[in-house]
Amino acid sequence: MTCIVGLVQKGTVYIGADSASVSGWTSRITRLPKVFRRGPFLIGYTTSFRMGQLLEHSLKVPAQTETELDDMRFMVTVFAEQVRALLKERGVAKVEANAETGGQFLVGYRKRLYSVQSDFQVNEMADGFDAVGSGAEYALGALAALKTLKPAARCKRALEISAHFNMGVSAPFFVKTLR
Repeated sequence: MTCIVGLVQKGTVYIGADSASVSGWTSRITRLPKVFRRGPFLIGYTTSFRMGQLLEHSLKVPAQTETELDDMRFMVTVFAEQVRALLKERGVAKVEANAETGGQFLVGYRKRLYSVQSDFQVNEMADGFDAVGSGAEYALGALAALKTLKPAARCKRALEISAHFNMGVSAPFFVKTLR
C-alpha cells in the first residue's frame, strides 16, 4: 500500500514517494525513504520494505559497458537479473509453480524512467510518466491532467490526490531527481 510516481522532463527524472506503512487496517507513517539513489539509479519502491532496503543497501549492478548501447537491453538483461538474484538470495522473492516474483518499483537511469514489475518485467511508458502502488491509478490521472505544473510540483500534487482517494497513501511526500 503506497504510491510511487515518476516522470521525465527535459532529461531529468523525477520520482516521488509517500510515507505510508500499511498492514491490514493499520496505517502508520514511516521514516524509511521509499525513494533513494543507488549508484547511477534513482529508485522508488512499493510492495515490501525489506525489498526496498535490499535495493538501497545491497544491490550491486555492473556498470553498463561502452559497447552496450541499448539501455533497455541493459535494464532487462543486467539490472533486472541482478535484482532478481538479490531478492532470491535474501529470501524476498517468492517462488510458486516455478515462477519467481518480487515487487514493483520505478527506476530512473540515464535520463529515462523504467518500471519493474513483480515478475521482473521492465517497461518504459511512451508518455514519459508512470506510477506504481495502491494509489497508482489516481496518480496516473493526476500526472496526465497536471502537465502545466513544474515536474516536482506535479509529482507531489499527484501523490496528494492519490492520498485523498486511497487510504493506503499518506504524507509526507518526497520527490528526488536524477539529472
